[in-house]
Amino acid sequence: MSDLHGPALVVTASGGPDVLAVEDRPAGDPGPGELLVEVAAAGVNFIDVYQREGVYPTPTPYVPGNEGAGTVLAVGPQVDGFAVGDRVAWPQALGSAAAYSVQPAASAVRVPDGVDLDVAAAVMLQGLTAHYLVTSTFPVGEGTVALVHAAAGGVGQLLVQMCRARGGIVVATAGGPEKCATATRLGADHVIDYRAVDDPAAAVREAAGRGVDVAYDGVGKDTFDASLASLRPRGTLALFGAASGQVPPLELQRLNAGGSLFLTRPSLGHHLATREELEWRAREVFAAIADGSLEVGIGGRYALTDAAQAYRDLEGRRTQGKLLLIP
Repeated sequence: MSDLHGPALVVTASGGPDVLAVEDRPAGDPGPGELLVEVAAAGVNFIDVYQREGVYPTPTPYVPGNEGAGTVLAVGPQVDGFAVGDRVAWPQALGSAAAYSVQPAASAVRVPDGVDLDVAAAVMLQGLTAHYLVTSTFPVGEGTVALVHAAAGGVGQLLVQMCRARGGIVVATAGGPEKCATATRLGADHVIDYRAVDDPAAAVREAAGRGVDVAYDGVGKDTFDASLASLRPRGTLALFGAASGQVPPLELQRLNAGGSLFLTRPSLGHHLATREELEWRAREVFAAIADGSLEVGIGGRYALTDAAQAYRDLEGRRTQGKLLLIP
């Protein structure tokens, strides 16, 4: 495969979307434990932004993209369980935003026939994140009252559906009538347009009739205080992202004053600790997609040459659902 070339997105230096460029790069050959994949789609995520801006330092230049899906073109030595022609997807492995990508087999999972490759790419980070949040961080059960911020976003849409599937009661927030309508359509019991209320926490409490059991917050700085104030005594705030910026240092006594609250900052990597855990989470997410019980909203598909616009749209919160790059 050494003579195979194709376009790849490259982060040329740390900075904003303008540091992105498209270059022709060789596909490369898979080494021990690796797969060479022809990429069908790569996901657009906030972790890409954190890496590009240097919040998560990543030496430049590099090919971004932490998730993708495609078809195996070659299998390296010491790889079991994969063959040329397999449809695969992967989370948390750089280099996905390219026509061809060499990926560790340990990070890849098979995509079942009932799931399209672009949909598989769309859920490897956000779908597995939503899964660990509702099954492990705070297991949602019958009657659990959950607050989901940014409910029309990629993770938010999946969280609303997964909470409802487990018998939870969802209080969702979103910005604007169109996004609120999306949250309602996906099953949220109460939907709050945060742009139309002065006190989001009071609105959440009024909608729920009490404080919520868990607040799933991927927005960060702009919503953190409201998330804490929305909790019932001994409630849990799961802060899993920072789309609006990082949360400032917290005076821990606030957790006591709020009612012996729990605060956690989970991440996907710690919830894919073993091969078995990765396969379990992917299997459950793919099964729900295949049987139609989980809808994956893809809000935009962009060519690699339009990647800067894709990230501007993501960072500007101008979109709903998942954004994809199509090499």
